[in-house]
Amino acid sequence: MNTDTVSTKTDANRPPAPVQVAVIDIGASSLRMQIAEIHHDHSVVRLESFEQAVSLGKDSFTKGRIEKSTIEDCVHVLLVYRAKLNEYGITDPRQIRVVATSGVKEASNRLAFQDRVFIATGFEIERFDEAELHRATFLGISPFIRKHPHVFDELTMVCEVGGGTTEFVLMERDHVVFAQTYRLGALRLRKTLESLDAPVAQSRHLMETRIRQSIQQLMENSQRAQPKNLLALGGEMRFAAHELAGQQQTEGLLEIQLDELNRFTNKIMEQSTDRLATRYHLSLPEADSLGPALLTNCMIAQELGVEHVYVANVNLRDGLVQEMAQGRKWSAEIQEQIEHSAVQVGRKYHFDENHCLHISHLASSLFDQTKELHQLDARYQGILQIAALLHETGKYISEQGYHKHSLYLIRHSEFFGIGSKDVQLVGLVARYHRRATPQPNHDGYSSLNREHRIAVAKLAAILRVAKALDASRTQRIREIECHVMPKQVKIILPSLTDISLEQLEVTRTCQLFEDIFGTKIVIATMDDHEH
Repeated sequence: MNTDTVSTKTDANRPPAPVQVAVIDIGASSLRMQIAEIHHDHSVVRLESFEQAVSLGKDSFTKGRIEKSTIEDCVHVLLVYRAKLNEYGITDPRQIRVVATSGVKEASNRLAFQDRVFIATGFEIERFDEAELHRATFLGISPFIRKHPHVFDELTMVCEVGGGTTEFVLMERDHVVFAQTYRLGALRLRKTLESLDAPVAQSRHLMETRIRQSIQQLMENSQRAQPKNLLALGGEMRFAAHELAGQQQTEGLLEIQLDELNRFTNKIMEQSTDRLATRYHLSLPEADSLGPALLTNCMIAQELGVEHVYVANVNLRDGLVQEMAQGRKWSAEIQEQIEHSAVQVGRKYHFDENHCLHISHLASSLFDQTKELHQLDARYQGILQIAALLHETGKYISEQGYHKHSLYLIRHSEFFGIGSKDVQLVGLVARYHRRATPQPNHDGYSSLNREHRIAVAKLAAILRVAKALDASRTQRIREIECHVMPKQVKIILPSLTDISLEQLEVTRTCQLFEDIFGTKIVIATMDDHEH
């Protein structure tokens, strides 16, 4: 088990005991908690799930702020969740993740909300942006990609209609082609109509108009791709799948014919919220969201031209638990998706692809072989690799001062799965691959906390070494061998005899490495090393 999560002492002959963890999702219409068990092989077993309706979105989508009474309702639920976690013995902050979606993020008093929650419950709400949502969704559906290749062999749109937003992830086999989130949500739709005081007879028409606008925007942004399949997530679609009895389920994927879903949606849309709550034993917020969510999914399916919809029993919390199982680092699957996204950004700005891919490889190898020196956790390796890929993108603007332009372009680019904090770190590492070393007054660097400032300096120092090793820009150094010693790091280049150019470049550009780590960089051939 990665120590970034939590460690457990066990007998040498026995695997570590499973670690219990929890994820709390503060959504627009409810607070949900999932408790799971992570085993030594990173496998996850769900233990319990909890859900309590609290309509944060009702406040933030109509008033722009969360009312005091709603905040206290949330606090009450979270205190109940805290008590349940204490029963399980889940008390270490590393065992708990708390995230908030659009119902909180769009409120003008979100900071006051977060402070009140922390003071009352001890729960610290993470910053959680759209890129991190896409990453968690991908992790959640990854098991389905492996189990149902016949679905994902063709272009597949993954869609989740939430309370405040709708997320789309376009997949081709196991690659993310496109990911975007739109301000289109079931609860948002309902509350917008209420604020307009629209007659009941016009409600569906107005909903359809708003949904259609977002779908048109989606099609334009995804370059009018034509997926062959639609995979729907979300509680409302799982509810519909449950109600439409007689469907054949295959290891977690349920197939619903679109005409059946349309008929069921029409039936739901004709009933009042109170009637739905009574008939189906739903909370009022759940009943409020049901019709708009199903209608949105139906219209998306119709626009895509599919005849059936796949429904998966997976949610945001599943993806977040999977991240915890990986020690909060980027898994190999996620790293591959992020690198693919970064390469697309690099191509947009006409980067030297062979050179930058090679620098990324060398930087990653240096990171692996100098762990005892830099002592950074695994997630920083991914940040270093992306910074290495994109460190020269600024040349698209100008050769002069291009490292600063690289920072600008990275900051203003969209990447799959990289949250805004990590994008900032990627940009700064790329910015410091040459010229000036990090300074307290530099834009972006001054706002970092101590941990991130130190990490940026260390990663930039490693990147400078990797850059120096391809001074010829011919990718002639295919492998390196590092020896970390008390006063120097010796890098052996086994396949070369003449390394004068690389030695000159290391001397010229790698002073930052010595300043940060207090040790010199020495490069040598295998013959030099043996003698």
